[in-house]
Amino acid sequence: MEDSIQLEPLYQIKVNCPQCEEDFQTSRVRQSLKRVSRRDSDFCAYYQHENPDFYVVRVCPHCGFASTENSMAKLSPAHKQKYMSEIGRRVAKRDMGGHRSREQALETYKLALMCAQTIGDRERIVASFLHHIAWLYRYNGENEQEQRFLRYCLESYIRVYELESVGGSDARLMFLIGELHRRLGEFNNAVKWFSRVINDQRITDSAMIRASREQWVVLREQMLAKNHELPDEMKEEK
Repeated sequence: MEDSIQLEPLYQIKVNCPQCEEDFQTSRVRQSLKRVSRRDSDFCAYYQHENPDFYVVRVCPHCGFASTENSMAKLSPAHKQKYMSEIGRRVAKRDMGGHRSREQALETYKLALMCAQTIGDRERIVASFLHHIAWLYRYNGENEQEQRFLRYCLESYIRVYELESVGGSDARLMFLIGELHRRLGEFNNAVKWFSRVINDQRITDSAMIRASREQWVVLREQMLAKNHELPDEMKEEK
């Protein structure tokens, strides 16, 4: 037990940059030290020790390109040229491979967001970056900025649902759209999305059905507290 407590939480891995194709080192948090103390309803996690989300983005010290293991793996010559002309020639090159503060993590996510948008990476990747940026502001109690990025994230998740959702039955995505509507005070829209997860017979994800039922109760209480008229489907117990 003493050895595990004294263990350095970070370790280095070697990755290859998809932009300049140079190798570089970046940090990860050891699996044994990823201890979640609590989790918000939109899956924002709080850790007892080092936050592994701070190290998701890989920033190349050679060209400044930022991505994750889920980002576009291979860039075409057109992608590379677009990155260099729009970002690469003006981004500051520095080594982000060691320990990161919350502020540095926020910087890496914003850079990754710009890179993803520039090369036209999948909308789901863009949405993930926006959601993590909102969480990073939440950690610091910056509510206005958190709400701003939750709004961008919600719009992006809706585009993901419209473009990528297979058969319209992506339960986790649908739940998140409902939950972000709730967090942004758009209660009637939240009702619609939670109701879809609960009532769509194609959805078999029991965890997301349960989460939707739980947030349905929270949402109902919020609407009653704010004197909002309940929609018909909410007047009946789910």
